[in-house]
Amino acid sequence: MTNEQHDRILVCGATGYVGGRLVPKLLDKGYRVRCLVRSPKKMQAFAWCDHERLEIIEGNLDDLEGVKSALRDVQAAYYLVHAMISAGGDYARRDRELANTFVEALKGSSCRRVMYLGGLGELGPNLSMHLRSRGEVADILRDSSAETTVFRAAMIIGSGSASFEILRYLVERLPIMITPKWVKMETQPIAIRDVLRYLVECLDNPETAGRTIDIGGRDVFTYQKLMQIMARSLGLTKRVILPVPVLTPRLSSAWISLVTPVNASIARPLAEGLRNRTVCRNDDAQKLMPGPLFGVEEAINAAIGKLKDGDIETRWSTAGEMPGDPEWSGGTVFDDVQTAEVDASAEQTFASVSRIGGQSGYWGADWLWWLRGLLDKCVGGPGLRRGRRHPDELSYGEAVDFWRVNGYERGRWLRLHAEMKLPGEAELEFRVEPTSEGKSQLVQTARFRPRGLLGLAYWYSVWPLHFFVFPRMVRGIKREAESAAVS
Repeated sequence: MTNEQHDRILVCGATGYVGGRLVPKLLDKGYRVRCLVRSPKKMQAFAWCDHERLEIIEGNLDDLEGVKSALRDVQAAYYLVHAMISAGGDYARRDRELANTFVEALKGSSCRRVMYLGGLGELGPNLSMHLRSRGEVADILRDSSAETTVFRAAMIIGSGSASFEILRYLVERLPIMITPKWVKMETQPIAIRDVLRYLVECLDNPETAGRTIDIGGRDVFTYQKLMQIMARSLGLTKRVILPVPVLTPRLSSAWISLVTPVNASIARPLAEGLRNRTVCRNDDAQKLMPGPLFGVEEAINAAIGKLKDGDIETRWSTAGEMPGDPEWSGGTVFDDVQTAEVDASAEQTFASVSRIGGQSGYWGADWLWWLRGLLDKCVGGPGLRRGRRHPDELSYGEAVDFWRVNGYERGRWLRLHAEMKLPGEAELEFRVEPTSEGKSQLVQTARFRPRGLLGLAYWYSVWPLHFFVFPRMVRGIKREAESAAVS
């Protein structure tokens, strides 16, 4: 079909891992793209957010009338929504609810085609809850008034994908691995670039409408083989892998959560899915949309190259709902305010602030932050290993270690909301103001609103450390900015 026939495309899930990479591909093909997103500010992270053919609508798939409005004058829609990150263990019910709302909104709309990216897995009673949920959503969408194309993919290999991050961290950190027996299960991974090609090309191919299409890369390997390929690509020695039958998905996910950036609520569904053989049942994808495919080693090397260059377009941790602003005016609120006069411009000072976390750390006392991250991991929080997408750049909605950017004004203001497990609400805020030519003032504020007696106990237990940690941070930012100004 031509671009005129599919002139306006709706993308649901545009700030997610796949959606954030799909939108610019559609714009490059000449389509007008409308994005329905919960947090429009998140879109500012993308270089294409001001594209002349892009329309951003704030809304939620819970709102039937809002979804109907988003579908107005739309010829095709991509449904790239999964509730696994935001809904925790109740994601399957949440996914069904959102899909049913979307299908109801399709009735009487101009939308004639829907594309959905689900999970690849052998059908049967032993299918994991995660893959079963993806299948349920696909069934709901197939029963809609639009012709639905369901793509089923196994592991997606790309910089920033959850599956790739799990694989990379396990291989990097563990030269000897005691693993569940599923490491001998076969899978057919696919590069994110090939996923995007299929998603875009299907629009121009009417034969893909109303079909379920398995997509995979050139290679079929066991997870054990994938780990050894990853080790070789990272320049590491061959890993010793010892499969045992006693490791359950619960234990596996707890271990994944401890070693990798992915927390247990996400790791468990992914770990359960690894029990199923995930190999394409046919070659319909290549027959309908022929083209070169990446091999596993090529895809891994390309992803590692992106990581080394700091060129990660989207990341799994950016998806999910943004927390609302706490009402700091209500109840007991503790704060720690540090200020510094900096012999550097506001721009240079804010550039130093923007490097917080990840590989740059926290300007001293990093071992204390590491210990806090380890404790957070042990109780099911994200810990420090989520890192950050880019070493220098930040944007609204982005994850930074166990923080989330929920306030950002380039060159002036940064606010981080704590997503670590806490008995209360915590934020870390930085404000930079110019004071005179080539000079600026930095104000750093740590806030905590305790929840009950446990919250009060937590604040007073860590309060002595604040005399060491927070002044050190401000001095480190000042030192780094002034050094940049001199050089």
